[in-house]
Amino acid sequence: MKFFRSLLAKYMLIIFLAISIVQLSYFAIAAFVFGIGKTDFSSEVLRESEIEEKWHAEAKSIKIITEETITQRFEDWQKQYPKASMFWVSEDGTLLTKVNVEEQIPSKWTPAYTTKFIKERYGGDPFTVIAFLGDDESNGFIVFEMPKELFKPPLVNVYEKYGAIILLGVIAIILFFIVVSFLFFRGIRKRLLHLQEAMEIRDVDALPIETKVKKKDEIGQLEQSFNRMVCELRESKNREQKEEQLRRELIANLSHDLRTPLTKIRAQSYSISKEELSEEGQQAIKAMEISIVNIDALIENLMSYTLLMASKYKFEQKEINVIRFVREQMTTWYPVFEKEGFEIDIEVHPFEKNEWQVDPIWLGRIFDNLFQNVLRHANSGKYIGVETKSTEHYDAFIIKDHGNGMKNESNAKGAGIGLSIVDIMVKGMDLDWGIESNEFGTKIIIKHYK
Repeated sequence: MKFFRSLLAKYMLIIFLAISIVQLSYFAIAAFVFGIGKTDFSSEVLRESEIEEKWHAEAKSIKIITEETITQRFEDWQKQYPKASMFWVSEDGTLLTKVNVEEQIPSKWTPAYTTKFIKERYGGDPFTVIAFLGDDESNGFIVFEMPKELFKPPLVNVYEKYGAIILLGVIAIILFFIVVSFLFFRGIRKRLLHLQEAMEIRDVDALPIETKVKKKDEIGQLEQSFNRMVCELRESKNREQKEEQLRRELIANLSHDLRTPLTKIRAQSYSISKEELSEEGQQAIKAMEISIVNIDALIENLMSYTLLMASKYKFEQKEINVIRFVREQMTTWYPVFEKEGFEIDIEVHPFEKNEWQVDPIWLGRIFDNLFQNVLRHANSGKYIGVETKSTEHYDAFIIKDHGNGMKNESNAKGAGIGLSIVDIMVKGMDLDWGIESNEFGTKIIIKHYK
């Protein structure tokens, strides 16, 4: 049953029907044509050589030369060959007896006319046989004539007469088969295009939509497999969304749970710092305050990263003067770096076009994370540089340090959650960035293409 539902079985059925129709049509056309032509296919094909030999033998066998005898012989031949014509010309050229002769022939034959007659009939149409009567040429000659078309096979005559009808019938059958095949393959193509459309269209959950299965052939099985895949994808996405929701809730709860004791630790460390402490105690309190600040920044980054990955981080793009914005950022961070003993090198010059379409909060977060990384990971170099660069294709800000460099020289991945946030925010504002790092320092460039 499965095979009979397949496309292969359907196409084989089309071929079988086409062959059957060709055969039936051939017999139908043949019966029609032969019925009209009343052709007798049981009769043998006439041969010119055999008739010629028989006519000569017939003429030679006549011993009694009279008009009655010749007429009787002519009538016997006409029964056998109804469309034949015969006549007898005497030695002196007189036309004596004729049977079924429609052509106008003279009653008196001259040698010249006889010669002309023989010349015209030789190899021409009708087929003509001339034989002398008896054993003596003085008895004259008898002539047998028959249209040459009678010597053709019956099928040849039929095709010559009804060939156009048969040709039109064959063409009609071929066109019918082409049309049926075209409709068959058009149906297949239409179903495949419908399946392709279902693959390309996305539902509200950004997944393909299921397609309706109408038949149980190969394409129907493909559609069923596609529908199963869509269901599995939807179930997988639902599980993923649930896991993501749980993960975000876990991170949010964890961040809240960490910040509560962290606030207490910060308050206690502040209280301890008011007491009289030794130099070592004061250094310990200072190290504790730095660790508290770092942990608080890490928790903040973790929350921000979670919100960014869930597309929950607020994004409002607008046009700002980035030169003034970066200068304000450096004004905020300048005391921090100065307190840590950094050499600060700022060369921020205006671009040809200072206005960028960005989110100022996101851009500020980018610079904050980059400056924090310099403080944490490049403190040994005690250097930070911020400069601008303009090329034919882009304007850029460059942040440099003289730290020990990063293990990953070309990508933010693995360089910390702070740089991961930078990567997401930079790409979210249609900017570009890159990192060059070695043992002599790190250079980060943020590009805005023109």
